[in-house]
Amino acid sequence: MIVLVHDFHKVTKIEGVSEVEYKIITQEVSIAKSIYLLASNYPSEVIVWCNESYYSKLNRAFIENAFPHNRYMYSYNPMGNFFSEAIGYVEESPFINVNKQVCYPTWQMSSVVGVMQSSTILLLSKSYWGISKNLDYVLNTVAKLHQPLGLFCYSEPMLLVDSKFQIVYPKATSKELFSFVAQQYKWVWKHFLLFCFFIFEKRFCFLSWFLSLFQSRFKHHNKTIVFEQPQKTIDWELETIDVIIPTIGRKKYLYDVLKDLSVQTHLPKNVIIVEQNPNSDSNSELDYLTTEQWPFQIKHVFTYQTGACQARNKALDLLESKWCFFADDDIRFGEELLKETLTCSVQLKSEVFSLSCLRVNDIKTMKTITQWSAFGSGCSVVQSSVVKDLKFNEVYEFGFGEDTDFGMQIRNQGYDVIYLPEPSILHLKAPMGGFRTKPILEWHSETIAPKPSPTVMLFLLMHKTKQQLYGYKTILFFKYYKVQSIKNPFAYYKMFQKQWQMSMKWAKILESRYEI
Repeated sequence: MIVLVHDFHKVTKIEGVSEVEYKIITQEVSIAKSIYLLASNYPSEVIVWCNESYYSKLNRAFIENAFPHNRYMYSYNPMGNFFSEAIGYVEESPFINVNKQVCYPTWQMSSVVGVMQSSTILLLSKSYWGISKNLDYVLNTVAKLHQPLGLFCYSEPMLLVDSKFQIVYPKATSKELFSFVAQQYKWVWKHFLLFCFFIFEKRFCFLSWFLSLFQSRFKHHNKTIVFEQPQKTIDWELETIDVIIPTIGRKKYLYDVLKDLSVQTHLPKNVIIVEQNPNSDSNSELDYLTTEQWPFQIKHVFTYQTGACQARNKALDLLESKWCFFADDDIRFGEELLKETLTCSVQLKSEVFSLSCLRVNDIKTMKTITQWSAFGSGCSVVQSSVVKDLKFNEVYEFGFGEDTDFGMQIRNQGYDVIYLPEPSILHLKAPMGGFRTKPILEWHSETIAPKPSPTVMLFLLMHKTKQQLYGYKTILFFKYYKVQSIKNPFAYYKMFQKQWQMSMKWAKILESRYEI
């Protein structure tokens, strides 16, 4: 382990190198370049950077065992982030509102303390380590560019044994913020950021915006990064898995799912089916559950209550195995699906995976293992210990957002959601069963229809920053204008505000009524 100590402006100490090497390395004009030079000279080491105030608080025992493979980039700032919350105006992902109490996925890295393997640093584009003398700006740039290529970036409080005391840390100027947006996002977002500053903060950052006009978006020097894939011996008797399937009116499609499960090279232990039918005089239509032989145990729950949230919650109570596969009742997949997914779990040492799940004519655009901003409630494999105390929030029943909310619950427990491009699932998008009815929700009787849906608003209020909420509102305002009938912009603005307030009203009602 090599520890580079700094005062935010220059390197003050390097633990693990000779005095001669220290003098050579500190000739570099920036801390970031010094980090890259250390990695080049010591390609098999772990490189730690740390502000001198926290040097004595490094959790060395954790750092030594923090790398099951070389995809990781850790950092931690217990007090905040380099970029202000204004970055939320231009990005709606869960990587903005960072939970500092747990290991949390985010590209927002910090100079306060951080660590990477030299081998990882050398896989990334060298040129970005010299784009600024500001270490925070470089670290955020490197993480933001390479996270989509498979780099796993985390805010990790375990890097320090004590982080309770406060220090003054670097914060991005408005010029640095606009530069970052110009370099990392599509061209329109720097203009959008200027607009949001003016509308919501009454700040007119004209000079910062103007200077950003002369900067173009970064292009990846590396389109792909070949990370190591550690091969590990797997005891398949220990890697047991249960399958959860809520279903309603899709007898034929569910049968095909069961057939696909029955030929898996690694069979599930239990398949938990929650069948719903709102007709109080009805019985199960799934006769094949008992008339045919299946190579796994089927736990069948029949209920007159409809809704995917409550159905999945009933199934979660019946989990027995180490792993859980959340499946839809209208998907198809190959016989290696479960085995390949669990193999990835052991190799990556991760607990939560969402698989590629596309329709017949969809084109797969995400082809790299990466930290995902969503969660698929019908295409995910999760370690059961992760979800043992979690529930799908039934406030979202018949609305939108239950799967993304569940993903946020997972992240706030200290786990990440990893997207796997392979193995993949085919989503048939089967037509709804004949006895499904469109639910009438309470706000449907309002004379002013809420915009957005109250369940969407609830998700925003629960999991987004204030700036992300304002950014979403502004985008919705412009997008909705194209499709609604009021063309007078002033009249439209008044109506939009009323719809937004109606949505806020019902979101708060739901929040108070349904608490997990």
